[in-house]
Parts: sequence; C-alpha cells; structure tokens
Amino acid sequence: MAIAKAERLMNLALCLLGTRRPLSKRELRESIEAYLEAGSDDSFSRMFERDKDDLRELGLVIETVENLDGEMGYLARRDSNRLPPVTLDAEEAAALGLAAKVWQQARLAGAASGALQKLRAAGMPEDVDPYEAHGALEPRIPVHEVAFEPLMLACRDRRPVVFDYRKATAAHPEPRHVEPWALECWRGHWYLAGWDRDRGAERVFRLSRITGKVRSRSGQFTAEVPDVVTVRETVASWAGESADRSALIRLRSGSGYPLRAKATAVRELGDGWDELEIPYGHGLDAWLVEFGPDVVVLEPAELRADVVDRLRAVAKG
Repeated sequence: MAIAKAERLMNLALCLLGTRRPLSKRELRESIEAYLEAGSDDSFSRMFERDKDDLRELGLVIETVENLDGEMGYLARRDSNRLPPVTLDAEEAAALGLAAKVWQQARLAGAASGALQKLRAAGMPEDVDPYEAHGALEPRIPVHEVAFEPLMLACRDRRPVVFDYRKATAAHPEPRHVEPWALECWRGHWYLAGWDRDRGAERVFRLSRITGKVRSRSGQFTAEVPDVVTVRETVASWAGESADRSALIRLRSGSGYPLRAKATAVRELGDGWDELEIPYGHGLDAWLVEFGPDVVVLEPAELRADVVDRLRAVAKG
C-alpha cells in the first residue's frame, strides 16, 4: 500500500510539473492509472484531494487556476519549485547533523532524518558525515510524556487544547483550557507555555503533571502569541531560573549535586549536613521537593511553607 501511494504521488507530481497549462481533475484522472482504477468519482475526488495535500506538505507548490469555463485546473510551475543551491561547510553540516541526532530517540526522529536526506539531495557535501564530525557528543532529549506529541502538533497548528492538570500542591487534577505557544525542555522535564483561558493569564505547565488525553478544540486563539524569545524567558522563569534573592537550605552531604552547582556559598555543618545559599526565584519550591528528605529549607519562611505544602500534597496522593 505504501509503495502504491508513493508511486501515485510521484505520478501526480510529474504531471503537475510537466504541464505548461493547468490540468483539470478529469484530465489528471485520465493520465494516472491509479485514478482510473478508482471505484467512483467520489472516491477519486477524495483520493486526489488527499494526494494534493500530501504533495503540498512535502513542499510542492501547486497552483489552482480557474479557466474561462469556470473549471478548476492545477499545475506546479518549475520556477516556483526550484530552490537555490545549498552550500554548507563541514562545521555547518556537523551542526545540522548534531541537531538531528538530538531527536533520534523522540517522535521527531523520522522528520529529522528526512530533513538531512533533503539537504544531501540539495547539495550538502557527500564527504561530510554530520553524525561523525562530533562523535564524542551524544545529546539526548527524552520524551516520555504521552502529551508531548498532541501538544507539539497543537503548538504548530495554533489549536486550543483541553487537558487535566494536577498542580504540585493539589491532590486531584482539574481541567485547563489552554492556547499552547511552545514546548521547552528544562532540567530533563518538558514544559508547555501558553495562555490559560480560565485564568486569563500566561501560564506554564509541566507535561508530567498532565493526566489523561490532550483534547483539541476548534476556534482561533484569543490572546496574542509572543515571540519565541519571550516564551523561552517565561519557561525559564516558571521553571525557577530567574532569581532576585537568596534562600538558605540544609542539604545532606553527598546529595543534591544540581543544587550544589547553583550554590553561591556552602558551609559544612557536620553530622552529614551542609548549609547552602542558593538563588531563589519562581519555581524553586517545586525543584526542592524533588530532593525529598535530603533538603530542609531554613529561610525565607514563605519558601519553607511552600515546600511543606507541596510535600503534604504529595503525601495525600
């Protein structure tokens, strides 16, 4: 079936590229054997529309032209489907290969591999192996959350979504109506930045706290989508990167190395504990909870209270 469809798409592309005038659906059906074998006009029409959409998704520019009789015709002009030569040096090719390698364990592996094949076909040097140039680097972006793929597609298509979300301080999830902007990976966790319709404000959601299925909703976005830089800054802020003050914690010796890397001061207390001064920004309470009994917050009092609330919520299940 896959081979038959690929052959049909190739024949349609050749017809559209080879004609000097727009071809009607009737003429295209008479020119392509697979269309002649279609059981009815309706089945042919559905097949043709799907094939046309698939070719456009692959990058073929197909024009629709109405003739004097009001009949629609189709063609793909060669000058509209010709790309300029792609020239990449060894470093640029290696960077692209490294970027594609990041996704080789995720759902985007096929798309990344296909992009490299297109670059090779468009002129990327054959003697350059983008995977081998920096063979010592083995980047990985783990994607274990079921919500990743539907949210990625919703971000791409600018489509509102609904999902059940359990806050770290809540025992049960609640529905959230969101206009998704972008996905960001932060400290090994995926976050969704978007507009929360129920709260009328920008919010960030951790994908591991999304329960059940992500459901798509019809309609347009109601809030303006910020540029990519703004979204990334929002994710960084909500994930605890931005800090405007300091917190004092006790940390069990030999544990919490990510916290130690962030510490601005460390003092040994003895009895298997150290005292650390670390930057305190939004989201620090959620990060500290991940270290469980190895961390004790000393000050400020509000951070200590937030951590205790989160631990109680976890204990309640």
